[in-house]
Amino acid sequence: MPPPRNRNGSAGSPTARVGWLLYTLLIVYASWYPFSGWYDLGLSPFAFLSAPMPHYWTRFDVLTNVAGYVPFGLLTVFALYPKLRGAAAWIVAALAGALLSGMMEMVQTYLPSRVSSNLDLFANAGGAALGALLGVALTRIFLEESRLLLLRRAWFTREAGRGLVVVALWPLAQLYPQGYLFGLGQFMPTLSAWLSELLDADIDIGAMLRHAKQLTVEQYWLSEAMITASGLTGAVLTLLCLTRERAPRAILAVLLFGAALLAKSLASALHFSPDNAFFWLTPGAEGGLLCGFVMIVGLVFAPPVAQRRVAVLTLLISLAVVNIAPPNPYFASTLQTWLQGKFLNFNGAAQFLALLWPFATLWFLLHPVHRDAHRRPENE
Repeated sequence: MPPPRNRNGSAGSPTARVGWLLYTLLIVYASWYPFSGWYDLGLSPFAFLSAPMPHYWTRFDVLTNVAGYVPFGLLTVFALYPKLRGAAAWIVAALAGALLSGMMEMVQTYLPSRVSSNLDLFANAGGAALGALLGVALTRIFLEESRLLLLRRAWFTREAGRGLVVVALWPLAQLYPQGYLFGLGQFMPTLSAWLSELLDADIDIGAMLRHAKQLTVEQYWLSEAMITASGLTGAVLTLLCLTRERAPRAILAVLLFGAALLAKSLASALHFSPDNAFFWLTPGAEGGLLCGFVMIVGLVFAPPVAQRRVAVLTLLISLAVVNIAPPNPYFASTLQTWLQGKFLNFNGAAQFLALLWPFATLWFLLHPVHRDAHRRPENE
């Protein structure tokens, strides 16, 4: 289906709406992370509103809270277009940011590891208002006729909006430390921890699935290579199956791959130390990168249907292996030097994105709208 248009011919943006939903989920996850230790302290969830302003705060905390809600305000304005524009869109986006932040602070009352703060609410609301103002100013550039839109229509299929969102999130998903290169969607440790706490027993689902067997060096190397190759191939083919024949597919693939490695290296240097910026480049990862390159080169000009199906298959393989394979011992030792500190909210959002990305991508690739898109002529 084409994007909905109003009477003036302006189209809404499915990309902005999907982006708004995903970013809202990121805020919720980051605000309530680590989702443990829930406890009723006997305080009203509204108590923080009338409490005195915090005596201790830092400029970093305030700026982080402002910056965290700027994209929310911007995406809200874009998501409301074309039904609401200008001042009306700004008011709704600013109010939405304040309400969302207020809800997050209220629930934090029941999390002993978090502190509800009226200063955080004011900073978040200010960030949403600032982002909404930026969104109003950028509406013409991104949502109305512009060279950027013309390029998007020339290079990508009409239904590519949702796919471009998930593809753009792939490099960002590398920001959270992972035991394996491109090993996203590793939910078994979290699920095992929850079940262990619930049942008051030591449960390791991954070990149960591999029958508690220890992998040999060759098996471990093969697992690491499979995770890297499958994760890389699935992400790049997801991008390629969105493109038209005239698009510079090889350049787009290289840019996506380069952005992911850059994000991975910068995050590793920030989380641990500059010396560990490339600790993820293990022999198994090197073998996986080589296998991934071979698969991508062989499929770069394949029909979109074939690219989509191989992307689904490789993402499923990556999910299966990364959740069954044992923890990376070298990564576990490096993780001991990781101090989250001021980046608790950021790391919570990054972890959520790393867990969610493969499932969001599979949802898109298997969605009927995307499957049916390849049956229609390219110039329709």
